[in-house]
Amino acid sequence: MGELLGTTVELEVTNVAHGGVGVARLDGRVVFVADAIPGETVLARISADDHASFWRAETTSVIDPSPHRRPHVWQSAALERDPDARAGGAEFGHIDLPWQRELKRQVIVDSLQRFAKLTDHTALDVVVEPVAGDDAANGLGWRSRVSLHVDSDGIVGPYAARSHRVVAVPDLPLATPAVEYASPLDERLFGAESVDVISDGRRGARVVVHAPAAGERTPPAGKPPVGKPIVERVGEREFRLDELGFWQVHHRAAATLTGAVQRQLIEQLFDADAPNLDLYGGVGLLTAAVGDRFGAGTRIESVESDARATENAGFNLRDFAKATAVTARVDRYLGQMLRTMTSADRGRFERASVVIDPPRSGAGKQVVKSLLELRPAQLVYVACDPVAFARDLGQLDAGGYELRSLTAFDLFPHTHHVEAVGVLTPR
Repeated sequence: MGELLGTTVELEVTNVAHGGVGVARLDGRVVFVADAIPGETVLARISADDHASFWRAETTSVIDPSPHRRPHVWQSAALERDPDARAGGAEFGHIDLPWQRELKRQVIVDSLQRFAKLTDHTALDVVVEPVAGDDAANGLGWRSRVSLHVDSDGIVGPYAARSHRVVAVPDLPLATPAVEYASPLDERLFGAESVDVISDGRRGARVVVHAPAAGERTPPAGKPPVGKPIVERVGEREFRLDELGFWQVHHRAAATLTGAVQRQLIEQLFDADAPNLDLYGGVGLLTAAVGDRFGAGTRIESVESDARATENAGFNLRDFAKATAVTARVDRYLGQMLRTMTSADRGRFERASVVIDPPRSGAGKQVVKSLLELRPAQLVYVACDPVAFARDLGQLDAGGYELRSLTAFDLFPHTHHVEAVGVLTPR
């Protein structure tokens, strides 16, 4: 092991893997190849060969290019840069937009087949839809939030791809103009560790510089500062949140997901008086989406582990008479519900609709197990990771739930990330 590290090899890339890398084989071993497109023949430098089942490589030049290859939208991440200095965060920037979405579709379908064991299912015909305006902008200018890092020399920039090395860059083409303009790329921030640049919810941006605690290179354990409040607008509704709190990164993502949840909820199964839930509810975005779809008297509770987000959710949902927001870990909340439930409670919950928008790691076995015991009338699963979604879906399918519909959205152009919204009901 290690004898191939740094070696340049010729590879034929056959398909795409989750994570935005191509897949090739060398001496019978799988090689995950960055900056390549399925169908290409490339020269690539082996960057890791110490894993038992696969190696990693970075493309250095293209021998036989794909017809879908384009000049990279971000020169700081292009092949012309040494692989060690290529900026991360735009791993699909060398691929034309429609083909990026096709590759993301392939990853979703592969995940559903491998981890959820779906075969001959209409969900396998899913299409990754663009967000309005992105094609006209060539997928640029959408990031309303950017996290940058600072090295020991005070240089501000993103990490190099698949590393923790800060690289200097002159621009941030995926960021909104206000966020890019406010980013201190040409400054030296000695003593700082990282920088968040956040849209202020209007036309400007805020810069938050993070410094480690005295005598430490990294901040002590605990929650980061939440920052000042900002207001985001989705349609006619306003949402208060802390500037460092969670909000969708694409400036049109919140509206896109609101519309998707509202369209995909099955009206015939929705009971406004049932104990409906929005799990991992954040500041109440999807709770409000449900309330706006089915009326101000809809009963629904947002469950979120972050106390500040819950406080903001309570404020944002104040015009819904029967909407509540609680601070709790979802697994513990559902476990407590199961422990205290009466038979009458169970009957009411079986009429409920549950929206679930878990983190990238997915809901996990315990949360899914609890949902299967509770058996709501419908589950609306908002997924930001196709593999985690497929794993949860496999458990739900084995427990008696059926995937009724699935849509996907390209909320992260020029990256490998993709969002999906699925609706499941008991068989």
